[in-house]
Amino acid sequence: MPQRATKIVATLGPASSDPDLLEAMIRAGVNVVRLNFSHGAAQDHIERARLVREASQRAGREVAIMADLQGPKIRVGKFAEGKVVLVPGEPFVLDAARTEPGDERGVGLDYKELPRDVKPGDTLLLNDGLIVLAVDQVAGSAVHTTVRIGGELSNNKGINRQGGGLTAPALTAKDMEDIRTAMDLQADYVAVSFPKTAADMELARRLCNEAAASIGHKPGLIAKIERAEAIPELENILRVSDGIMVARGDLAVEVGNAAVPGLQKRMIRLARQMDKVVITATQMMESMIVNPVPTRAEVSDVANAVLDGTDAVMLSAETAAGKYPLETVRQMAAICEEAETTEYDPLEDDFIGQTFQRIDQAIAMGALFVAHHLKAKAIVALTDSGSTALWMSRHNVMMPIFAVTSKLATQRKMTLYRNVRPLLADTSADRDTALAEAEADLKKRGVMQSGDVYAITVGEPMGTPGGTNTLKICRAA
Repeated sequence: MPQRATKIVATLGPASSDPDLLEAMIRAGVNVVRLNFSHGAAQDHIERARLVREASQRAGREVAIMADLQGPKIRVGKFAEGKVVLVPGEPFVLDAARTEPGDERGVGLDYKELPRDVKPGDTLLLNDGLIVLAVDQVAGSAVHTTVRIGGELSNNKGINRQGGGLTAPALTAKDMEDIRTAMDLQADYVAVSFPKTAADMELARRLCNEAAASIGHKPGLIAKIERAEAIPELENILRVSDGIMVARGDLAVEVGNAAVPGLQKRMIRLARQMDKVVITATQMMESMIVNPVPTRAEVSDVANAVLDGTDAVMLSAETAAGKYPLETVRQMAAICEEAETTEYDPLEDDFIGQTFQRIDQAIAMGALFVAHHLKAKAIVALTDSGSTALWMSRHNVMMPIFAVTSKLATQRKMTLYRNVRPLLADTSADRDTALAEAEADLKKRGVMQSGDVYAITVGEPMGTPGGTNTLKICRAA
């Protein structure tokens, strides 16, 4: 069983849909497979989810599926030649009413509300900020601009307003339909694109719960932080979400590249403080789309996210469309493992000034503290909902946390938690039997040997969500 604490999210796409390759990627370290709902029809996603479940079974390792919603299409339309080259100083018109293909003088808009959202003096950034347009005037449906930074602009490239302020809702009609598809395939997580407020996430949760009510499935919700407006609302968004994604692409375009590293650290720190998970994403191993090795800067980027305490690092085009999807996963896993050998801040610092209102949370913290000082081999949490394992995973403890659950959905959800190794086992028996079975399983896996000390948490009566109330220090027989 791998000892890497940081989890890897890999995006599935044409480059990684071969069943044997997908199985190899899971064996190499993929913990969560992302289905990008910006591409493909509902049936494509259902088929890919089936591929993931089958590959996971063959690999003997459970993985989670994350459905990533497209969000609003804030994009230019299509060009007659597929692309144009914009020249600095030249005029360029973005026209919501234009139906004919675009040319070097202007183009239509997928996002029809743009003329209402901008005013003279605004700066528009296209294609991840590579093209910069200054807004001169808005006349009806047409936004007249001057090209400040030119270059090649192709079909359907994204539009951002510097500083944020576009009014597009986070959840579109397509997203609502995609939520139903995601629940049909029982996605473990749903990532919501471009939320601005907690209300966006609350709506997404209600739609997910309604769509899966008949099967009782409740996915974890990940808020993708990629709008400037989301930053001041971060705590409120986190409070109603299960985690966040530091979506550095659109976020960087809206707030500026230089602001993103500091925001990344702040977001990771806040998520951990609020007992939420956090994924760091975008361009982490971008050069490996075409190259067999990462750049030194990419290695440092991944390592720094690990040192910041992120739960997971994410691959997008690298595994979806790149030439080296398997090697990229291997390289990322190796970087994470090496970064994790660096000394962390003392665990005691996390407890200074802390109070715990809940018994189960206090037990989780007690297990960390005692296991750390006894230099235990492992911490074992018998858990129904996964909450105990999640709380433990918010702190840096240099030993693995084995979370044993009888629920497959809980096991899959915990695959995203930093330093948690989720195991599926029957925990419905009486306490002593369950504890003995958990110890025997870990000895069989080679995690523990006779004489090793470990900490174990359990709830009595067994199988009650939120019922963890017992901490036991054991020596393996």
